[in-house]
Amino acid sequence: MIRRGRFHAAGEAEGAALVLAEPLSFWGGVAVASGEIIDHSHEDFGKNLAGRVLVMPCGRGSSSSSSVLAEAIRRGTGPVAILLARPDPILTIAAIVAQSLYGLGCPIVVAEIDGIASGDRIRISRSEGGGASISITPVASRAPAATSAS
Repeated sequence: MIRRGRFHAAGEAEGAALVLAEPLSFWGGVAVASGEIIDHSHEDFGKNLAGRVLVMPCGRGSSSSSSVLAEAIRRGTGPVAILLARPDPILTIAAIVAQSLYGLGCPIVVAEIDGIASGDRIRISRSEGGGASISITPVASRAPAATSAS
């Protein structure tokens, strides 16, 4: 399945999706040393976003989240990309800073996120028109079963 989106921080990335139903604040919500979600009130407490394509409706303040995300990108404990349903300037700033200071990309893309499940393989690239192309390959357990003719 291919979807189109809009880059808020450009780049290319590929990885397994980690889908969060609710927004996440990186400030106090993510352990920068490991990428683990440490917000005890978040329904995805204990999950790890390192090396994953983080998929969520939007970010959840504080403005300090940008420094935590930028540091996680620098350490290699952050997501490889973030796919959002709604724009989030704080997360976008983090990705731009990480690219500028460390030369490390973390594309931020705004697109339709319904139907994406954790574990789905997501590839983000630039489309011919300059927008984002999001290729989604469902995890094997969600893929339609093959049928055979008798």
